[in-house]
Amino acid sequence: MDLLNTLVDKGLRRELPTREEALAVLATSDDELLDVVAAAGRVRRHWFGRRVKLNYLVNLKSGLCPEDCSYCSQRLGSTAGILKYTWLKPDEASQAAAAGIAGGAKRVCLVASGRGPTDRDVDRVSKTIEAIKEDNEGVEVCACLGLLSDGQAERLRAAGADAYNHNLNTSESTYGEITTTHTYADRVDTVRRAHEAGLSACSGLIAGMGESDEDLVDVVFSLRELDPDSVPVNFLIPFEGTPLAKEWNLTPQRALRILAMVRFVCPDVEVRLAGGREVHLRTLQPLALHLANSVFLGDYLTSEGQAGKADLEMIADAGFEVEGAGTTTLPEHRADAAAGGCGTGGGCGSGSGSGSGGVCGTSEGDGNAAAGAAAAGTAGEAGTAGAAGAAVDAGAADAGAVDASVPGARPDLVAVRRRGAGTDLAPNA
Repeated sequence: MDLLNTLVDKGLRRELPTREEALAVLATSDDELLDVVAAAGRVRRHWFGRRVKLNYLVNLKSGLCPEDCSYCSQRLGSTAGILKYTWLKPDEASQAAAAGIAGGAKRVCLVASGRGPTDRDVDRVSKTIEAIKEDNEGVEVCACLGLLSDGQAERLRAAGADAYNHNLNTSESTYGEITTTHTYADRVDTVRRAHEAGLSACSGLIAGMGESDEDLVDVVFSLRELDPDSVPVNFLIPFEGTPLAKEWNLTPQRALRILAMVRFVCPDVEVRLAGGREVHLRTLQPLALHLANSVFLGDYLTSEGQAGKADLEMIADAGFEVEGAGTTTLPEHRADAAAGGCGTGGGCGSGSGSGSGGVCGTSEGDGNAAAGAAAAGTAGEAGTAGAAGAAVDAGAADAGAVDASVPGARPDLVAVRRRGAGTDLAPNA
């Protein structure tokens, strides 16, 4: 297929596809799917070989969020029966992180629900970062705390944070239909603050919220302009008790086409297979490893993932290998630019007229994995999670109760997290 040959050639040169070419990937038929995966897989292997980076989420503060992001189980007004607890202590967070690191994760992603951190919250997270780094030599730490204000990114960087995550989630033109308590511009501003502080920026999207192909291409092209080092691709988990509970719009084939499009648009960037992969890719997850070079291990923020052992077996059975702690994730040209303290040096956007791709500062990090920590920050002060994770709403609807009459709905695959951080139960890693 001429389209795929053109896209491979452009990907190997780090050249931006046209919007029409990106849209054409999403419009390919199921009969062409394996050809699409094979073509995008060539680009993935050129820049990342057969390595798979493992990342592990620690939900520092669950629920209790004042934002109204429609996709999020932690949103204001959500009746999803998720764990709800306030801040983990640094030693509790370090213990939670250790489980993922023991499972092979080289990056720990620290997430907290809310609009954005107070200065006291930044102090709290800084101590947590220091505790994790002290206990686990060489581990990367990414923070995902929501909208940042002046000086906060710099303080996280000084505490040892390597990266900051803040997803764009969807296109600018439709953002107001998903969230009203903050703007698309607010999110872009936070990604740029992370860049400017010398943090590796991570910013991605959530697919499956009812968006059009044009919306998907818009947000991925916007991400390329921001030039993050890492792009997590989340697939909506339709939690009962949220406004998008009945949005079952994805098939495994469409999810693969979306991943392929992201790879073609950002060929040399860490593309991360994030929240919702088990729900929407299902038995086709191994094919996604030919497109994404990074994955979350085990559970997500508020939902359960497949067993960590199953993740590792899947990677091995598909012919890939877990990326070691001593291996640099990014291609040499991006890694060298990041080490120089001025971001990606135009990496993903290099030579393609991608606008703001040369912004100083870099970033790579978490995804709002289980369809999100919304603006992921803090809603207030207060204590620690306590052993049993304080107060799951006993009367809240369980996430598995989605109307089975919705075409394609698989509520049996949506399970609220009941183990790991904020509970007495061992984590899934």
